[in-house]
Amino acid sequence: MANPKLFRVIDHAVTRFSLIEDGDRILVGASGGKDSTALIEYFALRMLRRSGPQFSVTAMHIASEMSSPLNDELLSRFEQWKVPLITKKVAVLGRIKAGQRMNCWWCSTQRRTEINSFAVREGYNKIALGHHLDDILETLLMNALVKGVLSTMPPSLAYEKYPVTLIRPLCLADIPMIVRHAEASGYINSTCTCAYQDNSGRKNARRKLEALTDGRYAEKRKLFDALSHVKLDYLPK
Repeated sequence: MANPKLFRVIDHAVTRFSLIEDGDRILVGASGGKDSTALIEYFALRMLRRSGPQFSVTAMHIASEMSSPLNDELLSRFEQWKVPLITKKVAVLGRIKAGQRMNCWWCSTQRRTEINSFAVREGYNKIALGHHLDDILETLLMNALVKGVLSTMPPSLAYEKYPVTLIRPLCLADIPMIVRHAEASGYINSTCTCAYQDNSGRKNARRKLEALTDGRYAEKRKLFDALSHVKLDYLPK
């Protein structure tokens, strides 16, 4: 079976950052979007290999009162890929406290909390998320320009309080690359249509990233690689 370009890029990220190790039990967040679907397809294909680390993968979808169920065709693909799917319903709106305002960050935090709790309880040692190269660089710009902090979402992050590590195998793949793969594979993309969406900060960062790199993948990679080649002697203290 041919290894698609997107999967070769993921392979590079997995090797560079040691994202998959022998004996891993990986829980991957399944939103229904192209990013997590491509990631699940990658895991399914990689598990068929005879060489390399041996690991297992389970997909988990957090359903809320604001989201549509996963499409039947997508569910069929998970079955074909032999990736088990667990769905848990969460009343995100019901957790809003007096004076709080519903937004994307709150919803994401609640879904992440459920995945984290399930992973710890059921003995998964890694959680795979569908954050890609653009997400990472946009977060870098938002933190730098809004908070004055140089930080972003790393490819691998071990929790201090829990025996779980977050991994982001799509860290070297940008949006156009994932879109091309999804279109070629015929994914049905389920995206959030929630009326509470408030991600203007993310949209502004995406525009700035586009202006900075002209949307060129090579320049995005240079910006990403710069985060691993920091010359502290030439920075303010």
